[in-house]
Amino acid sequence: MNPRADLLTCITQTPGQCGGHPCIRGMRIRVSDILEMLAENVSVSEILEDFPDLELEDIQACLYLLGSIEHNKPSCPLS
Repeated sequence: MNPRADLLTCITQTPGQCGGHPCIRGMRIRVSDILEMLAENVSVSEILEDFPDLELEDIQACLYLLGSIEHNKPSCPLS
């Protein structure tokens, strides 16, 4: 298996937890929350400080998941 794809093993999706949204390792930390923080220019070190149960690989997995989703979407022109 692709080592990057191995990152996705820490992404879980459980009905009834966080509205069924993808989370990190079964915790109630949604992938979308991490991505929003990164988009708001919160540093990786700040995120890891604020969420001591997270590991660098968890954040990498969030980014990899986003990239995988985007890669598999049909392309559409930006307007």
